Amino acid sequence: MSDGVEQKNTKLVYKLVFIVLAMFGFGYALVPLYDVFCDITGLNGKTASEATVDEVYEVDLNREITIEFITSLPKSTPTMEFRAEKNKIKVHPGQYYTVNFYAKNKTDKIMVSRAVPSVTPGLAAEYLKKTECFCFTEQTFEPNEVKLMPVRFVIDPELPKKYKTVTLAYTFFDNTEKSVKK
Repeated sequence: MSDGVEQKNTKLVYKLVFIVLAMFGFGYALVPLYDVFCDITGLNGKTASEATVDEVYEVDLNREITIEFITSLPKSTPTMEFRAEKNKIKVHPGQYYTVNFYAKNKTDKIMVSRAVPSVTPGLAAEYLKKTECFCFTEQTFEPNEVKLMPVRFVIDPELPKKYKTVTLAYTFFDNTEKSVKK
């Protein structure tokens, strides 16, 4: 092999190694970048992970918003039942409401679960204020235990008028193994 071909091959190897390292670095940074992007734009429907303080709002009785409640369990959590007491309600911005969620551990073992909320449309998430929610902490269920878990919330009257329906969805994940390892 000539020196020219060897030099070209060496340059190619360096370029490929650089590309692989750059791709790894980008992939590693993608999650924090996405979180920052979502915080700035309000996309992704992430709700606050802790309770907001009760605030007094002026109730807008001339406006009604439909709040839909969706519950789901991933395939990895077939040992639970989980649902909202109501599929949807009509609310007035500025007025507080409480909706209960029902969950049951269908096993004969202690189970630790965590609900992950999301709001659609994503930009409405900042206007949904929860003062109480089972999603703020892990829930421990005794064998065959049934829990009625409240969510107390208010829609900030500043929610843009174009939003007529807001969906609050919860996915309940089994965290038993993760909690036992702690």
